[in-house]
Amino acid sequence: MSNQQVVDLMERVWGSIDSLCAPLTEVQWKTPTDCPGWSVQDQVSHLVGAESYILGNPRPDHTPADTGHVKNDVGQSNEVVVDYRRSWSGQKVLEEFRELTGQRLGLLRGLTDEEFAVETQTPIGPGTVAEFVRIRIFDAWVHEQDMRRALSIPGELEGPVAEHSVGRVARAMPFVVARKAQAPDGVTVVLDITGTAGRVVSVGIDGGRGSELDSEPPSPTVRITLDVETFACLGCGRIDPTEALKAGRVTITGGKSLGESIVKQMNIMI
Repeated sequence: MSNQQVVDLMERVWGSIDSLCAPLTEVQWKTPTDCPGWSVQDQVSHLVGAESYILGNPRPDHTPADTGHVKNDVGQSNEVVVDYRRSWSGQKVLEEFRELTGQRLGLLRGLTDEEFAVETQTPIGPGTVAEFVRIRIFDAWVHEQDMRRALSIPGELEGPVAEHSVGRVARAMPFVVARKAQAPDGVTVVLDITGTAGRVVSVGIDGGRGSELDSEPPSPTVRITLDVETFACLGCGRIDPTEALKAGRVTITGGKSLGESIVKQMNIMI
């Protein structure tokens, strides 16, 4: 994709969030989501806080009242901008979301390819401005799905943003299989992610390192089959892996023990 095609995806996911949230009642805005302590409104507040920071706006001088659900320093930082907006109406948060994402889109549309290639710090380490935008697309889609599950309004599990986001999780699977699940040398693993936004990810282990294979092995050590939503939820720590296995949301053929270990170690989020 060209840089402006990447921006198209950013615009699409922000527009989808706007369309999802525009008709919500205050009761719906306050609906709890899979993220501990966060409502639908808090999800949007988090996205607002992130884009506001990128724009260079000052952070609110605020101390959250309750941080019992916060697990780390990143969560503590996120909670400041979320809790600051908890007394607002959902529509007020949405208005700020529209304003800030509009500003961001205007700036992104004006960048040259050289400016997209500038080195910058991203949430996962050093990268380029273009890579930072790709991460923001993924983050926005993940939080949109959090809201959709909470509201029982499924959507956007197909199409280019979903494909992009599944790809962001899929690229971490060699690390998950080799380092987190400690698969031994010679093992091959196939993750069959079903659905139009899915893909087949084949991983091989050599020298204690995992790498994505160019083609699917004919007889993998283990095959893990799951749909796009389940894959994303496991990869982003939104569901309990044991419960997903018990509920039949994941099918494992071949090495069952290794397959279950991989599923239980699939969360790549902080």
